[in-house]
Amino acid sequence: MTELSNQQTILYQDIDSPLGTIRLTTNGNGLTGCYFHGQKYFPELSARWQPGSHEVLEQSHSWLLRYFHRENNADFPPVQELVLTPQGTEFQKRVWQVLLRIQPGNTRSYSDLAMELNHPNATRAVAAAVGRNPLSIIIPCHRVIGKNLSLTGYAGGLDRKQALLTLEGALPERLI
Repeated sequence: MTELSNQQTILYQDIDSPLGTIRLTTNGNGLTGCYFHGQKYFPELSARWQPGSHEVLEQSHSWLLRYFHRENNADFPPVQELVLTPQGTEFQKRVWQVLLRIQPGNTRSYSDLAMELNHPNATRAVAAAVGRNPLSIIIPCHRVIGKNLSLTGYAGGLDRKQALLTLEGALPERLI
């Protein structure tokens, strides 16, 4: 396993998934990123980024394998198994915490999230925070749909959002 020389170093590992290549990132304290290659907001590599192996990356890779390849309809792996350290504003982090409460097989609208956060008039701000989620799949922003049950933006692409909701049995009936 690679040791991090300082807090500014980011280790990353690219893994294959049924929906394309995913990049996992860690600052050594927890998982900081889970991105589909080429998605909106895909981070640029810089001098502080190093390919490597780390316990956080290995645990996250294992979690994703179990998520995508459940046997005999086993439960989805609990997110609580992972140490998550996404970087964002306090408001974004609050939104992401609410997203973590949406269980597989369920969806919420952006306005539902705004109400849950006690900011009923902040639907657009909530949508922006959902869109900036750096931990695709793990913090389940794909479970947020339009109030009219439409599939709305997803940084990884609407085709992947539909595939994830289908995998979880949560695709709205009218879209099947």
